[in-house]
Amino acid sequence: MMKFNASGSLLLFVGVCVVVTDSFVIPTKTWSTKLSLSASEQGEVAEIEDDSEIQWDLFTKHHAKGGDEATSWKGIWTSYDYIGDVVDETVASVNYAPKQGGIEQTHTIVVGAKKSDCETCFDSMETKTFPVATFTPEQMHKSRLGSVALVNGPSLLRSGSMATELVLSQGDGRVRVVFQHAPVWEQGVEPGSCPPQALKLFRTMVSREALRDTPPTFESEEQNPPEPGNPTFFRGVSPFKWHKVWGGTSWTWGPSTGNRGWAIAEMDEADSWHGRPTGDTMNVWTLRLPGGILIQAPRVVQDGEAGLCRLAWMPDEDTLLRVEASVLALEPMMDIEDETLVGFFPPALGSLRCDALKKLGELEEVAASVNTEQDTMGPLDESVAAAQNSDGDDDGDNSGLDAVRDALSM
Repeated sequence: MMKFNASGSLLLFVGVCVVVTDSFVIPTKTWSTKLSLSASEQGEVAEIEDDSEIQWDLFTKHHAKGGDEATSWKGIWTSYDYIGDVVDETVASVNYAPKQGGIEQTHTIVVGAKKSDCETCFDSMETKTFPVATFTPEQMHKSRLGSVALVNGPSLLRSGSMATELVLSQGDGRVRVVFQHAPVWEQGVEPGSCPPQALKLFRTMVSREALRDTPPTFESEEQNPPEPGNPTFFRGVSPFKWHKVWGGTSWTWGPSTGNRGWAIAEMDEADSWHGRPTGDTMNVWTLRLPGGILIQAPRVVQDGEAGLCRLAWMPDEDTLLRVEASVLALEPMMDIEDETLVGFFPPALGSLRCDALKKLGELEEVAASVNTEQDTMGPLDESVAAAQNSDGDDDGDNSGLDAVRDALSM
């Protein structure tokens, strides 16, 4: 059985032994992507700014972007179960407001609504606001940013599950995904009779959020089309649209390498996981949603394996944003004297990568099909979406440092 204290530390009960720990171990993940950064630039990137300043700059530019005013990302939080069915929808907002030299994050959830019975009256909504965290340049909690992406977690929840949040931002909109994995045991093993043997995905929340008067919907975007530079969430995106020649910049972070910027002259096929919606292994849970959204997560997270959580988004026809976070969990904590398991280290973020790509052209083998394929999209009940079973090349130019600077200036 696992329990958690107020600070989020893991309390694992093994027999009569109780262990409380705030420590963690983060192995280094090796990227298979072919990218280029010269040795001299590697030193320069680390000297651009202090890491906390970089994180705060990205946070206030792409997420808490209201300056002295509050920022409210309104959206519809749609939750999916393991087979991809919609199990819940909530109208809510993620709010960031300046507070005592920092930024306070709260969530406002609509818990009830009253519809007016006259044309000149307004509908009223009953809401509740919950505090989440207060951020400062020195305290970003478990959030890590890179370019236009934000990763929060993995974090332990009071329920005993693990949550990993991915966010991509563009213009006045963003897409936010939360994966939740719960402790599981092998078949035939009584749950709770021994420490968890793995973490299995059981729920995924997806939210299309915007800095608009109301949460984005098909009807609202039809009545008030977003301005150029802002995403249109509810539009037709043919599967062929993913298969293009993409190039741009990539931001990577690792516990031993820190922040690095890369130039991608042209994304190669091996790195184009966004074009393989069913994933690369049988352990990939995936869901492709209207409006150019693809999400992937490990079905099961085990000790010794880095689970890859991914989000790809096409906010417009010529832009592709991707974020990938490797999750490490169930790292055993052994007793030094008798080498017995006494607990687990808290889950940790092993690496982060964010790609900001632009369409450079058509792929020869699909060019003819791409030019003739066109999807249309109307109001869609996403309950029909179902989970399906299912690395960029660079020529070595001197633009790795520019990639970081470009991301900071976006």
